[in-house]
Formats: sequence, structure tokens, C-alpha cells
Amino acid sequence: MKIYVAGHRGMVGGAILRQLEATRPEAEIVTRTHDQLDLSNQAAVADFMQAQKPDEVILAAAKVGGIHANNTYPAEFIYENLMIEANVIHQAFRAGVERLLFLGSSCIYPKRAPQPMREDALLTGVLEPTNEPYAIAKIAGIKLCESYNRQYGTDYRSVMPTNLYGPGDNFHPENSHVVPALLRRFHEAKQRGDSEVVVWGSGTPMREFLYVEDMAEASLFVANLDPATYRANSDPMLSHINVGTGTDVTIRELAETISEVVGFTGTLAFDASKPDGTPRKLMDVSRLAAMGWTYKVGLREGLERSYAWFTDPSHENRMV
Repeated sequence: MKIYVAGHRGMVGGAILRQLEATRPEAEIVTRTHDQLDLSNQAAVADFMQAQKPDEVILAAAKVGGIHANNTYPAEFIYENLMIEANVIHQAFRAGVERLLFLGSSCIYPKRAPQPMREDALLTGVLEPTNEPYAIAKIAGIKLCESYNRQYGTDYRSVMPTNLYGPGDNFHPENSHVVPALLRRFHEAKQRGDSEVVVWGSGTPMREFLYVEDMAEASLFVANLDPATYRANSDPMLSHINVGTGTDVTIRELAETISEVVGFTGTLAFDASKPDGTPRKLMDVSRLAAMGWTYKVGLREGLERSYAWFTDPSHENRMV
């Protein structure tokens, strides 16, 4: 078995690679860095797929970022993600790959989707404007998988994770997601001896968070399900499956927990002039639970592990 992991240097791809190496020692795992293979280059991806002929593809490569990054670089977010998905999925098909797993995002669902969000909420309403370009690209990836399955009988599956965090996260002060952004902000405030930390938004939006190692385990669980079991728990017109915890917290509660984990003793303030994004994003994970998988790492434990990784000086890129 030859498995190609696209995006193995990212947080999720890296976690998937580690788990594959630990659980599938017999498999030949193929990876390429961006310098070795530009996934937005159609000809390069075609040559790679024809040369390697993998049995299975895990597509974890993507351009990702938080609210600020999505607002600042919408063109890059839609273009790069569309190109990556179209090239990898189509060229995988041309190379005879019958099994593929595509990793999406919970932002595919409408801003006002009923909570918790079920898979069939897709395309039933208006998207959240702050990350609409990224969401549209991810929806296109799902529909690519569905279309190849319908027309050619392939087994291309999609998993839609909730908000992810953990080792290998992006801790950039402006372009990161909320968990690494707050971990870094509270850590630096503690180092400086600040009396206050300001958190973007009102603090009232509710978010669900999943530790990245759990996401990697769920991804491989879905990828390895035998087709009969997978089909028995799936709508034939829905190739995507939600992955999350089924529980959420307010941003205020998240910030207070991170403050405790970091050991910051000052006060918290909320800047309501900054965008909140979607009011609530909670995943309905009943389909995945029916298949036999649930998460293991709770939020507090996951945050402690993430902070330990961030403060470990051996991780040279943690402050980028």
C-alpha cells in the first residue's frame, strides 16, 4: 500500500503522518514539501501522480488562517485552495487512485445554520462573510469528491473538522486562529508583566475545539472504514462527515481557560469593535459516533499540551 499525504508539514497533515507511521509500518508513505511539489501547478501534480501511482491519497494541504488573514487575503484563500483541490483530486483520478480523503472545514456551513450543524445543512443559507472565499473553496472540494464518486464510482471521502489546535499550530500574531493567537498573547503578556490582555470581539460567540491528534485519528478511522460500513452510515449524496466533540464554549470561557493554563494573573478585556464572526459553530457529530469514533482529549488537557509544545524551545518555528 502506497499512501500519499499532501500537506504533511501542516498541523493536521503532520499529525496524520505521525499516526500513519505508528500504525501502518507496512505502508509506503509518500510526502513532498512545497519546494519539491507545488500543488497549485497542474502539470507538476500530473507528473507526480503518474510517476508515484499511489493507492490512497490524504489531502490535508491547504492555505489556512484566522479571521484577520481571511479578511486580508481573500483572493489567495480562494485561489490557492481551489487550485490545490482541483489538481490533486483530478490528477489522483487520472492516476487510478480509487481511495482519497479530503479535509475540509466547518466554515462550509451557513452563518445561521441550525445548531448543532448537520451535514445536510450544506448550501442551505448564506455563508459567514469573513471567510466566505475559503468556505467556497472547501465546498468545491467536497463537490469534486461527490462528482467523481457519482460519475466514476471512486471512493473519495471528505471529513469536516471543527476548529483545530495543537502541536504544529501557526502562532503568528496576526494570521493565526483563535487558540494559538490567545496562547501567544497571554504568554507574551505574562513575560512582560502586563496587567491586562485584550481579546478581539465581544467574547460571546461560541466555538467548538478539537485537539489535532484526535482529528488525525478520526481522519484515518474514516479513511479505513470498509465501504459497506461507510455506506451504511452515509447519505449517498453526502460524501462529507463532521468531525468534532459535539460540545462548545464561549470565546470568553476559552480566554479564561487559556489565561489559567498560561499562568497569566492580570485581567481580561474584550474589544467589541473587532469582528466576532459566526455567532455559534457547533458540529453535529452523530454520524461519526454511529460509525464508532469519539474524541479523547478534552479542551483543558489539549490546551495544556499545546502550551507545552509552544514553550518548548526545540520547536524553532513556533513563534513564526
